Amino acid sequence: MPGSGLAIRDLGRMRYGDALAIQRDLVEQRKQGRISDQLLFVEHPHVITQGRNGRAENLLAGDAALRSAGIDYHATDRGGDITYHGPGQIVGYPILDLREWKRDVGAYVRAIEQVIVDALLQFEIIAGRVPGCTGVWVDGKKVAAIGIHISRWVTSHGFALNHTTDLRYFQYIVPCGLTKPVTSMQELGSDSKREEVLAALSTSFACQFHRQPSRDQPNRNQPNRDREGAGFSYTETYS
Repeated sequence: MPGSGLAIRDLGRMRYGDALAIQRDLVEQRKQGRISDQLLFVEHPHVITQGRNGRAENLLAGDAALRSAGIDYHATDRGGDITYHGPGQIVGYPILDLREWKRDVGAYVRAIEQVIVDALLQFEIIAGRVPGCTGVWVDGKKVAAIGIHISRWVTSHGFALNHTTDLRYFQYIVPCGLTKPVTSMQELGSDSKREEVLAALSTSFACQFHRQPSRDQPNRNQPNRDREGAGFSYTETYS
């Protein structure tokens, strides 16, 4: 049965637009029941993305400053506000048919948060939630952001966990529209390797959503695989 499995793939470093195109293709296949649920991991080059609910004032730099810093900009169809994606960030794009789990957007977001909380615990990082704020937090600092889109109950976009992210790049935005600090696993004292964190997230995700995982090899024909990083925010919009 397509819905019982979970195909996990690490796309490596890939430009934001290319990863978005892959997501959209997989979403259509999932809607048609041609594939099982998917979990994509990716790292993007420096990029700022703005969701459909984003406010222009939360972008703190002009085009010239962004170009000088080597940062691309993308408007996107996820909900939520503005966020930075870059090297050292682990981005997860779950493509799930929620009709085979729970038709509950809020429960889905809380489950994604729990996936990350449980994974971080494996690295002795005690994370949790902040009332009224989506994402995963450690001592009042955001370590992971969540940004989703749902169409006909199939999810896209997802979460970004700051692993070894250079946090200085967040100076160009008001992350997710919140004037709260950000942190990373590295800043919190973890010397974990990317592969170790991917394994922890994969296990936690499969457990949380009761899926049987299978790990696919990356498709080397995917476009513009240039080894760089990523990030996110959140919404409850769907169509």
